Amino acid sequence: MVDIYGTIGPSCSSQEILTEMFRAGMTGVRLNLSHISLRESAEQIEKLYAAAHTAGVNPILLIDMQGPELRIGRLKEALVLREKEKAVLFCEKIKAEELLKYCGEGTPAIPVPEAVCAPLEKEMEVLLDDGRISLRITEGRGDHAVAEVVRGGSLTGRKSVKIPGLDIKMPTLTHDDIDNIRDAASYGVTGIMQPFVRSRADLDEVHNALWKFRGERLQVIAKIENKAGMAQIDSLLPACHGVCIARGDLGNDMPLWELPGAQKKISAACRKAKRYFMVATQMLTSMTDCAVPTRAEVNDIFNTVADGASGVMITGESAVGKYPVEAIRFLANTARQGELYRNTGREL
Repeated sequence: MVDIYGTIGPSCSSQEILTEMFRAGMTGVRLNLSHISLRESAEQIEKLYAAAHTAGVNPILLIDMQGPELRIGRLKEALVLREKEKAVLFCEKIKAEELLKYCGEGTPAIPVPEAVCAPLEKEMEVLLDDGRISLRITEGRGDHAVAEVVRGGSLTGRKSVKIPGLDIKMPTLTHDDIDNIRDAASYGVTGIMQPFVRSRADLDEVHNALWKFRGERLQVIAKIENKAGMAQIDSLLPACHGVCIARGDLGNDMPLWELPGAQKKISAACRKAKRYFMVATQMLTSMTDCAVPTRAEVNDIFNTVADGASGVMITGESAVGKYPVEAIRFLANTARQGELYRNTGREL
């Protein structure tokens, strides 16, 4: 049976909505720990299990770690970035009065890690929020950089940041990740999703942390989000229980038209090694605002499952979308069709 994953967020934070999501076909939940800790999520987890019990489901709970992903800092409120206007990227250690001197009143200012800010040079591209927003650097100064907005949008805190072509080394696990691994078993967590896996050493470090905190029974899921992970896929598979093909950042690491082929290659490697795999990102992105998906989206889900996926996952569609229950229903029903086709060669 294909597992159907939703992502917890404001749109599905109530026990009632979670119950309806389980009844609509949801079997597992992703808890994104980029913005919150496991302990801070205790009340939400309690609601989750109560909803699953009401719906008669034994749920899978996956926690998505921070890992080596680069993210912008926290923002007091969303920034509106408009095309052709100026924005400033600044190292988080800069004081407020210095920042005002650099960017002036009203200029959007985006805090980034020092590892991101230091190498920025003129003409470099910076992708924010899984590539939804694009900036072009016009001036790099080490502790800050001026940029022109090429593709605008609304930006909230802790979104991803990527500089195409630049390999910035970050530690496998953050301090928060280690704290969350320590607490995972006590909160009923089923599996650890490790982001941006680059080599087997990343997975070994996760396993070592699990052993240290008696969480060795938890499953380790390698998120493949860049070409480095793709290149190492055959060596990664023996060191994990399963794979998540995370198409957001993976699509930022190559021309988008190459992404479908990349998904096919990873899927084939997983099938050959007899490792389960799931696929995530923009499976039903139109349902963030619309009650009905596009034909392309249901085709994507069907073909993903027909290719052997054991799980499909939505993120923003359930976390912040207007129709979390409907999105799960379309995801589950379409995946069921794909699974039947995979098993019998015919549709339902």
